Amino acid sequence: MSAADDRAVVRTLVSLKLRLLRNGLRRSPGRAAGFLVGTSLGLLFGVSAAVGMVALRGHAGAADAAAVLTAGLAVSWAALPLFFFAGDESADPTRLTMLPLRPRALLRGTLLGSLVGPGPLVGLLLLLGTAAAGGQGAASAVVAVLAVPLTLLLLIALTRSVAAANARLLSSRRGKDFAIFGGLLFALLIQLGNLGMQSGFQDPKGLDLSVLHPYAAVVRWIPPVSAIDAVRSAGEGAYLVAALQLALAGGLLAVLLRWWLRSLQDLMVSGDASTLVETSSVHSGTGSRFWRLLPAGRAGTVAQRHLRYTWREPRAKVALFTGIGMTCVIAALSVVQGWSSVYVIAIGALMLGLQSGNLFGMDGSGFWMVAATLSTRRDARDELRGRVFAVLLSGVAVLLLVGPVLAAVTGKWAELAPALGLALAALGTGVGLGCVTSVYAPYAVPADGNPMRSAAPGQNGVVMLNAFGSMFGVTLGCAPLGITLGVLLISHSPVWPVLPAGVLYGAGMVLLGVRIASGGLIKRLPEILTRVIER
Repeated sequence: MSAADDRAVVRTLVSLKLRLLRNGLRRSPGRAAGFLVGTSLGLLFGVSAAVGMVALRGHAGAADAAAVLTAGLAVSWAALPLFFFAGDESADPTRLTMLPLRPRALLRGTLLGSLVGPGPLVGLLLLLGTAAAGGQGAASAVVAVLAVPLTLLLLIALTRSVAAANARLLSSRRGKDFAIFGGLLFALLIQLGNLGMQSGFQDPKGLDLSVLHPYAAVVRWIPPVSAIDAVRSAGEGAYLVAALQLALAGGLLAVLLRWWLRSLQDLMVSGDASTLVETSSVHSGTGSRFWRLLPAGRAGTVAQRHLRYTWREPRAKVALFTGIGMTCVIAALSVVQGWSSVYVIAIGALMLGLQSGNLFGMDGSGFWMVAATLSTRRDARDELRGRVFAVLLSGVAVLLLVGPVLAAVTGKWAELAPALGLALAALGTGVGLGCVTSVYAPYAVPADGNPMRSAAPGQNGVVMLNAFGSMFGVTLGCAPLGITLGVLLISHSPVWPVLPAGVLYGAGMVLLGVRIASGGLIKRLPEILTRVIER
């Protein structure tokens, strides 16, 4: 293959990225609208952040803020392929390993193709803002002309090399599981960092950026931050320091490109371990004993199937661990920010109850097998009971675990019983209402390999209606118990009876929801099948 052929490959890969972007927008009006809205919000964020950084110019600590922001941008770009790898077809080099391409041509084409899209444009805006914040004078402007493109290339090479090095893992089921847990952990770390920044910036005299200096003093020598900080060094007259910082960034770029090239070479010549057939299967006796605890008959079988699918299906794990993660995060925030109360587990119960808002969405075209077995209202009732039992199993366990821990941390043990009663009532109301919405407002959950997408194109409106309608319905449905608790608190009466009352109230709402939904399920089987099949 000649150099001319390599250039043709590069042009083809760049045009392929453009075609993928265009065809994705043509797929459906819903996807096009989502892309336009997301791009507009991203550009608005990028412009706002850049303007904010420019406004800091001349302020003490502006260069420190620029260094910390660039470091955060680098960490985000490095983590991006680990959590959203399947959302970008061009990020998966294994799709091109069967083609007669040379790794160097593939690398150059992918690198240039990565510059296409709203993500690099937003990154460029942020980098321009950080360079302007820390620079001063003509020397800074000259260095910025080199530093900003170099930093952008470094970010792209970083995210692509990480994706190529972990391509086999990230395209497997274990990789998707890692994305779920890692994404929740990453979101938690971001929230903790946000709390730390808020505590550091609480200065009644005005904006105080001195809290960033210790962090900036370390990260300004770490590429790609060093390239942006070279703008500040040049403005202060430290030309040798600026040259050294640019050289560090250039050296890291060379290392990343070499790592990326080696990963592409390995992918093109090595076999895919995911195609190997498992030769043995071990069944745990402990698991067998656990399944015996489920109800007998069809309801128990359905519950077991639902629990197995939840453990094996990345999309179901997203829903489950998002609810658990949100419950834990809200509880932690209540303690850190000083408004701690055991009653916040009721908000977690609302999040956990939303898991039942679309019980048939992940079945997809496989729902026809379920529909074929539903001939009577009793069959429909047992189907719903089994799925509801699986949702309640995890929800009740989380509430019984988080509630006592929160009471121990806050020391408000007197709130534990009424808080659990209110939370269990909210969970039961959410599950019961979820049965109804699953029958009358179902939607398809995409099976395209990206566990972060919650709905098929064109059904986002149904998702929003389902979620916000459920929140409003749970709040309204739990109002009688909430009013009763308020009256008891105002009159200084014992509030422990709210616990058994909440258990009975929640159980009654679950049974009522199952009863209402079972009649509609028999009548609406064709409509549900049509809605849950992704188009």
